[in-house]
Amino acid sequence: MSEMITADLVDLDLSAESKEAAARALAERMVAKGRVTDLDGFLADVAAREAQMPTGLDGGIGIPHCRSEHVTEPTLAFGRSAAGIDFGAADGPADLIFLIAAPAGADDAHLTILSSLARQLMNAEFTDALRGVSDAETAAALVRGDVTPAEAAEGTSAADTTDTATAPAAASAGAAAGSTTPETPESSDERPFRIVAVTSCPTGIAHTYMAAESLENAGREAGVEVTVETQGSAGFTRLDPAVIAAADGVVFAHDVPVREKDRFAGKPTVDVGVKAGINRPAELIAEVRAKAERGEKTASAGAATTPVDRAGDSAEGYGTKLRKWLMSGVSYMVPFVAAGGLLIALGFAIGGWTVNKAPSVMDHFVWTQSDSWGALLFQIGGMAFNFLVPVLAGYIAYGMADRPGLVPGFVGGAISLSINAGFLGGLAAGLIAGGVVLAIQRVRIPAAMRGIMPVVVIPLISSAVVGFLMFVVIGKPIAAAQKGMTDWLNGLTGTNAVLLGALLGLMMCFDLGGPVNKVAYTFATAGIAVASPSDSAMKIMAAVMAAGMVPPLAMALATTVRGKLFTPAERENGKAAWVLGASFISEGAIPFAAADPLRVIPSAMAGGAVTGALSMMFDATLRAPHGGIFVVPLIGNPFLYLVAIAAGVCVSTALVVVLKGMRKPAQGTPAAGAAESAATGEKGSKQPVAA
Repeated sequence: MSEMITADLVDLDLSAESKEAAARALAERMVAKGRVTDLDGFLADVAAREAQMPTGLDGGIGIPHCRSEHVTEPTLAFGRSAAGIDFGAADGPADLIFLIAAPAGADDAHLTILSSLARQLMNAEFTDALRGVSDAETAAALVRGDVTPAEAAEGTSAADTTDTATAPAAASAGAAAGSTTPETPESSDERPFRIVAVTSCPTGIAHTYMAAESLENAGREAGVEVTVETQGSAGFTRLDPAVIAAADGVVFAHDVPVREKDRFAGKPTVDVGVKAGINRPAELIAEVRAKAERGEKTASAGAATTPVDRAGDSAEGYGTKLRKWLMSGVSYMVPFVAAGGLLIALGFAIGGWTVNKAPSVMDHFVWTQSDSWGALLFQIGGMAFNFLVPVLAGYIAYGMADRPGLVPGFVGGAISLSINAGFLGGLAAGLIAGGVVLAIQRVRIPAAMRGIMPVVVIPLISSAVVGFLMFVVIGKPIAAAQKGMTDWLNGLTGTNAVLLGALLGLMMCFDLGGPVNKVAYTFATAGIAVASPSDSAMKIMAAVMAAGMVPPLAMALATTVRGKLFTPAERENGKAAWVLGASFISEGAIPFAAADPLRVIPSAMAGGAVTGALSMMFDATLRAPHGGIFVVPLIGNPFLYLVAIAAGVCVSTALVVVLKGMRKPAQGTPAAGAAESAATGEKGSKQPVAA
């Protein structure tokens, strides 16, 4: 830990009486060294971290820490209090206080070294030496690893130990850099009990690695193999799928969601907070062993799959990475689709087909009128739908570039919504945002700038670039294309009605709420937005709504009749798609189209064209601009209208089943398939890469 802590950052007679005063006293030393630029701003960040969870640990240790834009370089300050200071530990006040300050954009190497301190604090010899050391220089050397606890107890100075200076630090940093598997006693003939664990905390600096060290130490004492994956600020290295597969139990010690949690499904599991991993590791090991003996296991990975959190390993091909990035956005977007779509459907069911024209419920709400309740549900659902494209774009960028991608992704998605670029525009915005952030992160910058990179520089530059591209480069072509399509449709109005119906069906199913879909829908609604709409205008409206119902209904039917061709998450989405499709909410098919566009979109378009043409052929008419099955009484020739929808759904279902059934398995080799199966925790659900 060279230069991370010096004698000037050590106070062996800390006189503070509260944790706030202790943090201020140590932070003032950091300010004096030029390591912190804004004392009050930094202390506010420390207090915010402390509010998430007390940083006191059993054994008389307080370890306040945070990542802050006011920190110029990773820094440690150490204070020793004779009276003790309450940091919220269960066993009483802390006499050893470490203040860890990390820049908001600290590089991985420094964070790895910082994590080594957390592991050392689990060593009783280390903490005893800190309590007995008599001068600040030796204390700093002990923390840096320049002297061993035994040498510090003997009063050896750092200058006398130059030959051994790197040994403790190197060993500790090596332990923090990744997972470790304790060696089993050679005298044992039986296979030891094996545990895999994941540790994580909100900042990923201290508690993450302390819990890992504590679990590993307890495992050695119990004769248990414990392999830990630390999901800290420096990212994380996934455990080998073979190690997970061979494990007899799992321990999650975390205060933030475990990334890719489904890898560990189907095993006896103990799930606790990170401080439990630090304070009572032996109990956790005993608990998971007891669960294994009783045969208790978590459910296998299935419908409740967690969103992709840092999708795309370096060893994967671009196609696999692209699919994971898209699925990252889709998995976060799906709840908005389901909630918003079902609320809109309920709004039509309760308030009637005119509910979309109701005034704002803030100004016109009558408790006893069903129309008001219908309008309320419709407007809430509409608000939820406003998040679809921004969330899709934001989490595609997140899948590519982690948290720095969120801001430009959401900004690009919101712009896509404002320029009517729809979900295809959102896909483009997310990919652009992620790419821009990755490009910025490759630029070498001065150390003094790293602290402001993730909170100022990256969001500023990436949002500006994405905004420029969306408004100037992508927006104008979309607007011009929309006007051209509208003019083209107006020119076709007096021609062959069946051909027009087929074209409108193709457009409704092409981008599922995007600009092409909106041109067709706007063209139809404009025709009936008059006091006495013509018969041809009402036929166009009927064809447009019928075709728009096909994609989600077809995906729902396909997941029902051939579920094995779809992932468990897609099968769950298919259940909601029944209601969304019946309610004329084409967005219900977006999760399927985003995950596998080259198979789903052409299939949907074919079915939509059939439905649109048949609706025109059957002379079906519709005065309402929305509503799905809830406005069937308002449809002319309703039986044949439903036949047209059913025919299109069958065509789309058949095509998507055939296309998905023809694709090659994603595992290029048996080994690759086994690795994927182990990584996902799913048997027989190796999802191919979308071509």
